[in-house]
Amino acid sequence: MDYLSLFMAGALLCNAIPHLASGLCGRPFPTPFARPRGVGLSPPLVNFLWGAFNVFIGIGLLLNHPVALGANGETLALAAGALVIGTYLSLHFARVQRERI
Repeated sequence: MDYLSLFMAGALLCNAIPHLASGLCGRPFPTPFARPRGVGLSPPLVNFLWGAFNVFIGIGLLLNHPVALGANGETLALAAGALVIGTYLSLHFARVQRERI
């Protein structure tokens, strides 16, 4: 089992959520393509496409490394990726929002 691939799949799938939601709701949101990177706002279409790319790659990783959900190392690696990136992004974007006010 490739735990790093599963960790990355969890991170990518978690990262897709805010980008897809912002894009589908028509709201700008920071992306790696914004200026400054990760702080400036990208248009909704860029967010949707970035979120879709994250989903595509995350699912691709899962297809190459299937996970039997349960109390096992694979599930832990997938969940850890989502928890690590989710924690980091929530703290990062909270700081970005505070600095905009």
